[in-house]
Amino acid sequence: LSVPTILTRMGVSEGFWHHGYWLPPGATWEDLKESADIDYPQPQDLLLSIPGALLLIFVRCLFERTVALPLGRRLGVSDKRKPKVQTNATLEGFYVLLGGTPKKEDLISLAKQSDLPLKTVETWFRHRRAQDRPTLLKKFCEASWRFIFYFTSFFSGLALLYDKPWFWDHTTCWLKYPQQPLPPALGWFYLLELSFYCSLVATLPFDVKRKDFKEQIIHHIATITLICVSYCANMIRFGMIVVLVHDASDYILELAKMLHYLKWQRVCEVAFIAFAVVFIISRLVILPLIVYYYFVTKLPLFPVSCLINAFLAILQLLHIFWSYLIIQMIFGVILRGEKRQDARSDTEESDRSEAEDLAKNK
Repeated sequence: LSVPTILTRMGVSEGFWHHGYWLPPGATWEDLKESADIDYPQPQDLLLSIPGALLLIFVRCLFERTVALPLGRRLGVSDKRKPKVQTNATLEGFYVLLGGTPKKEDLISLAKQSDLPLKTVETWFRHRRAQDRPTLLKKFCEASWRFIFYFTSFFSGLALLYDKPWFWDHTTCWLKYPQQPLPPALGWFYLLELSFYCSLVATLPFDVKRKDFKEQIIHHIATITLICVSYCANMIRFGMIVVLVHDASDYILELAKMLHYLKWQRVCEVAFIAFAVVFIISRLVILPLIVYYYFVTKLPLFPVSCLINAFLAILQLLHIFWSYLIIQMIFGVILRGEKRQDARSDTEESDRSEAEDLAKNK
């Protein structure tokens, strides 16, 4: 069966799947017909990412419960004692319906309704927010899972691409495109990456919510779109290189987070600096000046390539934004010795405020 026929049976319009949109000028889907010894990407393969994501979520839960949690406790990750909050239906109702950071006029109104001093109401909301903050053990478990996946993904991808000439010489990455047969190992690796990012989107409501939450959503959506579109258009070689460039720094960041939660500060700072160097080189130098450069210069423009250009531009803007935060943190925290606070921290208030609140409750 041809690709348009398969997609039509899946309920996708054949017009949507016209080769003029997805392939470079002069190429048609007939060029990507499979044979007994040659495989090409098939769009229906993307559906495997759904059970793949569910499987990864199950493996993650199992890993966090049986490995990361006991490991964190054994290594001394301890949670701060959270302040107790007195039951108050009025304040709790406002917290649940309108959020945990009321404005000044709302605080005054709530103080009158509750017949409590304004300072007490402010303290109640601060304590209530502290109760909902994720524990260090939860953050350690999340970082451990991501570290394991990114570490495995990066070095597995490196092993798969190490002997590929087009990995080292990007000028050959687009030779004979789109007639580039898909090795099964690369296909499965690509679908695993898609499954992982789908699992991240599915667990976003339950994971630690950080200051760049919106940017993370944009990043995940852009990444999923790029993987799906590049798979359908048989840009696997290019996609594999982009994935590997991204994974090169991610596992170092998760390691730095784990060290931070363990309070191994000096080792954490070394890991973070290593992450910063790899991140900036891979995403601000290698990705735009080498990988992206050959994508633009070696491939003629057609609708899907323009779409990929747009989403790559979105990712690059995010890379610049995160690089700014990273550099700001290195100079402000590590080199100048200012108060340590993760640029992507989920905490709303300082540790000092928490300590003062706990002291009042003793």
